[in-house]
Amino acid sequence: MASEEDITASAVINLVSAVAFLMAFAFLRLQPINDRVYFPKWYKKGVRASPKSSGPLVSKFINLDAKTYLKFWTWMPAALRMPEPELIQHAGLDSAVYIRIYLLGLKIFVPIALLAFGVLVPVNWTGKALANDKDITYSDVDKLSISNVPPGSLRFVAHIGMAYIFTFWTFYVLYKEYQIVTNKRLQFLAAEERRPDQFTVLVRNVPHDPDESVSEHVEHFFLVNHPDHYLSHQVVYNANKLAKLVEEKKSLLNWRTYYQTRHERNPKKRLRTKTGFMGMWGKSVDAIDHYTSEIEKISEREAAEREKVMSDPKNIVPAAFVSFKSRWGAAVCAQTQQTRNPTIWLTEWAPEPRDIYWNNLAVPYFELAVKKLLVAVSLFFLTFFFMIPIAIVQSVASIDGIEKVLPFLKPLIEAGKIKSIVQGFLPGIALKLFLIILPTILMTMSKIEGHASFSSLDRRSAAKYHLFVLVNVFGGSIVTGAAFEQLHKFINQAPSKIPETLGVAIPMKATFFITYIMVDGWAGVAAEIIRLVPLIIFHLKNTFLVKTEQDRDQAMDPGYINFASYEPRIQLYFLLGLVYSAITPFILPFIIVFFAFAYVVFRHQIINVYEQKYESAAAFWPDVHFRVIISLIISQILLLGLLSTKDAAQSTPLMLVLPILTIWFHRFCKGRFESAFVKFPLQDATVKDILERVTQPNLNLQAYLHDAYVHPVFKSAEIEGETAPDKEENSPLVPTKRTSQQSRFTAETVSDETAGQP
Repeated sequence: MASEEDITASAVINLVSAVAFLMAFAFLRLQPINDRVYFPKWYKKGVRASPKSSGPLVSKFINLDAKTYLKFWTWMPAALRMPEPELIQHAGLDSAVYIRIYLLGLKIFVPIALLAFGVLVPVNWTGKALANDKDITYSDVDKLSISNVPPGSLRFVAHIGMAYIFTFWTFYVLYKEYQIVTNKRLQFLAAEERRPDQFTVLVRNVPHDPDESVSEHVEHFFLVNHPDHYLSHQVVYNANKLAKLVEEKKSLLNWRTYYQTRHERNPKKRLRTKTGFMGMWGKSVDAIDHYTSEIEKISEREAAEREKVMSDPKNIVPAAFVSFKSRWGAAVCAQTQQTRNPTIWLTEWAPEPRDIYWNNLAVPYFELAVKKLLVAVSLFFLTFFFMIPIAIVQSVASIDGIEKVLPFLKPLIEAGKIKSIVQGFLPGIALKLFLIILPTILMTMSKIEGHASFSSLDRRSAAKYHLFVLVNVFGGSIVTGAAFEQLHKFINQAPSKIPETLGVAIPMKATFFITYIMVDGWAGVAAEIIRLVPLIIFHLKNTFLVKTEQDRDQAMDPGYINFASYEPRIQLYFLLGLVYSAITPFILPFIIVFFAFAYVVFRHQIINVYEQKYESAAAFWPDVHFRVIISLIISQILLLGLLSTKDAAQSTPLMLVLPILTIWFHRFCKGRFESAFVKFPLQDATVKDILERVTQPNLNLQAYLHDAYVHPVFKSAEIEGETAPDKEENSPLVPTKRTSQQSRFTAETVSDETAGQP
């Protein structure tokens, strides 16, 4: 375990790192050459231009105004100055509500920390239990934990009382925040300008009909069942192969632009490349001619594939985007069951066009079910086997355990300050490195599951990541870490005594998590603001590819809030804070510093840098609320288990009340608020429709929705002058092989669905 010297060493290393990152950012952001890296959002909005200078040439690249360097810290108050309504208008509700997660942490833990340090720390410090147990390895920091309270002591009344206070305070903050976010979501949706997804529904699992195409079948179904509100529809094409060709062509165009730019700078020299992978091997050829030839070849393949997609009915998948004449009509369709058979004609709100993950729209319904099962099994095994690297990290964190098993390493480990650095810094950074690749793996698994939007992919990936946080990062670190730190006692005691040893050792793991918080939450957040990778990439592009201002704008990479990985990381801090608030309160100041620092940094990034890929109107907040509830229940159960190892079993009835109350509170909040995040009130839809008819009586809605849900590869074809698939016009009937139209269609639909025909 980490001692006070180890924590001090870790604090020094991480504070120095954080300050170094912030000072580097303060310097780099003032340089004109970096302006597009640190303020790309304002360039995207068209309200900021490249800094101009009439002084010496060097001033175009380096800021020569010494006075500005004296105000290097002004970005912090500037990040806090923008009011939240303006922030929502500027960056969207998703970004503004994401920032409120950090604010939620401050609201919960600042009062809890004050109470814990005022009541529990003195109670724990004066317990003297660790000093009387010669077999336990501990440090002075552990004297601040519940482990230092003797078994059967009346001092545990303070911990039980504080657990109740902490729980009810968390209830209050969660309820108020849920209420605030719900109101903001409803206000945002009510005030939002017209968007295609407000009028459109995604229909999946369209049943096969032998007499009609998918397009005709969709139109007939909605003409019969929504005759007064149906407007038009767009069938979904399986254009995944075509999309790959388009991306490949785009890459080749970029390479040709790169070589053309270099050639224009030195026309006398013809650049050459090799035909192998990335130009690293193979036959040497003229670079521009080579890429021009490759582009011509892939253009022919692209045209052939586009024609195949548009002409072959097999490339039309049983799904469609159906648009309605009003928001009310779309809301009714999206939020109701369409037929007696609940497995066909599945309707849901269409994602906004930029939120659609087109690759998954072509996946059949049965295949989706199989993929979800396979992903669930894979996730189980991945979670299980990921415990191995966690155990390795904990072996590094447990110097005492290593010295007892491998005594020949003791002279090296004990030399100078090596032990403090290893225990105070290395475990945290090792755990962070192990988790780097995890979000990519989980996102790939979510894509395999078949979710149709980026927002749903992010939420599902975040749920998987949160499971890893609970099972491996938290549970694995505690169990394996406790085993390593108390290795001698584990080996030499009876199995019946192991739970008691774990009960003493778990509070001591707070020191490991403190070191991780400083690595990830202090230095890691500071590293976020410097944007080192985007900075390097921008200057490489600016040097070799940029010829015009438009090229320079395209070279910018503003990035975005990666909810799939950022939010579960925040939930780890909620979990640690709630678990250790009544067990080892010493961890709370480190968590509060993280929430406060991250709030300022990410507010700055949202205002000046990030450009979100989509807008879900804070649809993720119920997940945030639920995960905090899970953390609260885990904290209550762990405290109950610890008290049982401390001869305080009589407290069990009192402690059992808390999880029950917490589950009731969650169900109450779910019933009170969650519907606002999954449904759109018909009353609000009607109000918006009436206002729009009054203010824009001549609006041509069909023209507005004409190409909103056309696959991007077909939109690019329209730009290049090629033919794209036409949207279905709103005609009363579509010619079919049927002898009778609507009457027969209605009768056959009812009979087929009653029989469950696929």
